[in-house]
Amino acid sequence: MKQDNAPGAAAPAIAIDQVRFAYRRGGPDVIAIDGFRLEAGERVFLKGASGSGKSTLLALIAGILTPREGSVSVLGKPMSSMPSAKRDAHRAARMGVIFQMFNLLPYMPAGDNVLLPCRFSSERRKAAGDAPKEARRLLERLQLDPETYWNAKPTELSVGQQQRVAAARALIGRPGLVLADEPTSALDADVRDAFLSLLLEECEASGAALLFVSHDGALASRFDRAVDLSSINAAAKTGEAA
Repeated sequence: MKQDNAPGAAAPAIAIDQVRFAYRRGGPDVIAIDGFRLEAGERVFLKGASGSGKSTLLALIAGILTPREGSVSVLGKPMSSMPSAKRDAHRAARMGVIFQMFNLLPYMPAGDNVLLPCRFSSERRKAAGDAPKEARRLLERLQLDPETYWNAKPTELSVGQQQRVAAARALIGRPGLVLADEPTSALDADVRDAFLSLLLEECEASGAALLFVSHDGALASRFDRAVDLSSINAAAKTGEAA
């Protein structure tokens, strides 16, 4: 549910102001966004076609990239001006990221992959409570039987199963913001709908804001609001985004 801006209200989950980003000095901007806000606890569908700059934008929000101009704040912290180590620490403690390519560690079984945020952040570990129990609960809700899949290596899982392990990893430890990059692309319709219901329910239960990026506009009605990235990213309108 979107929060108001009254005194004492929670800081916005994401606040972007006059952000410009190019991959090389003097090169064309791939992100040129004058303003965007995601309020605390709000769930937003961001429609991002190929070439609209969606993956670059998520990397800027997560602090993996920094803009050449403007500011990006996440949960009250200025990601665009923080040192790299502090950006990494804030991401580990307060953000859950479902990467398009999953980024599971191939040498770790599924259960340990889910528990990674709790290893990297004492805040996430404390919020998870009994972390192994919480990891098993999330896997079960995502239709992955923990008894069967806990010790399975990522290479032993289907693409759809890897995607759900990545989602459980993002959700564990009650992050304040979940970033999801095409998280349903490898799921069939029935599993996709169940997955989306779970994601929305878990975010609502923990009070997490959700930025869900997808090209599948049919999912937009499930969210508080929908935004077309090409409508806010001026670089995409010139065909320069990636």
